[in-house]
Amino acid sequence: MVKLVLLHKAGSIYDDEPDVVYDFPQTYLKAVRAAVDDWVVYYEPVKAGPRGYFAVAKISQVIEKPGAPGRYLALIEPGTYLDFDAEVPRLVEGRPLEAALAEPDGTPKRGGAVQLAVRRLPESDFARIVSLGLPQSLEAQEAARFDPEPAMAEDAASFERPVLERLTRRPYRDVAFRRKVRDAYDFRCAMSGLRLRNGGGRPEVQAAHIRPVECQGSDAVRNGLALSGTLHWMFDRGLISVAEDNETILISHNKVPGEVVERLIQPGRKLLKPANPAHTPHPGNLRWHRENRFGQGMTDEPAPWD
Repeated sequence: MVKLVLLHKAGSIYDDEPDVVYDFPQTYLKAVRAAVDDWVVYYEPVKAGPRGYFAVAKISQVIEKPGAPGRYLALIEPGTYLDFDAEVPRLVEGRPLEAALAEPDGTPKRGGAVQLAVRRLPESDFARIVSLGLPQSLEAQEAARFDPEPAMAEDAASFERPVLERLTRRPYRDVAFRRKVRDAYDFRCAMSGLRLRNGGGRPEVQAAHIRPVECQGSDAVRNGLALSGTLHWMFDRGLISVAEDNETILISHNKVPGEVVERLIQPGRKLLKPANPAHTPHPGNLRWHRENRFGQGMTDEPAPWD
């Protein structure tokens, strides 16, 4: 097994969905096959956008791309993709984070390996990049974000968790997902349009998975919606969803009283979108929710408005 850097350009002609599949030519087949069951870091070149290193994931399988001779698909293991809390630049203090991209004196190389869409990544480089994008202190940072005197987080008080343990630990991933989704929507509910805070300034909005992790959904921002507590409850139970146009809010009218709709859903019943198009909910995730959750009557729990 070997770790890799995979180049991904937003709007690419290739059928890349970073949290699902990576499309690549036969040139890189040997390298990608060697990375099966191991982790990769996604990188967006500076000329394609400002992100740099922006996410981590694990390859589960490599298959031939149907109907496309000479092209292959690296399938991403469900539940492994995670957006970085902060994008990581290629250069730090003028020096590349990838040793293979540096000259002996530490200055950046030009051409050659720099232009490869798939690059091998030593363990030390992988750990450094991931730690910059998903720091060990992330849970403590979030705990202190809206609390001037937070209790000391267990991670910060006890020991440094290895990078791979951090990437697979559900509480850490939940914090990373929540931070990215709420920030993407500027702490505003995507369905009510409200941005509420409690007396201490803590945001009321929550981060909802569109397709649940237990149903092979990912922790990508594009699989998330910022929703108020009640609307999150309604969304998870299939009482509301999003139509095929990916913006009209659907409501189960036989289960949700009209006065509740008027109070909770913004006028026009259109989904609020993130400012960054890269964070817009993926149509495939919305379709999954519409087909597998909406109108399914998943609960006998009393509704919050009863």
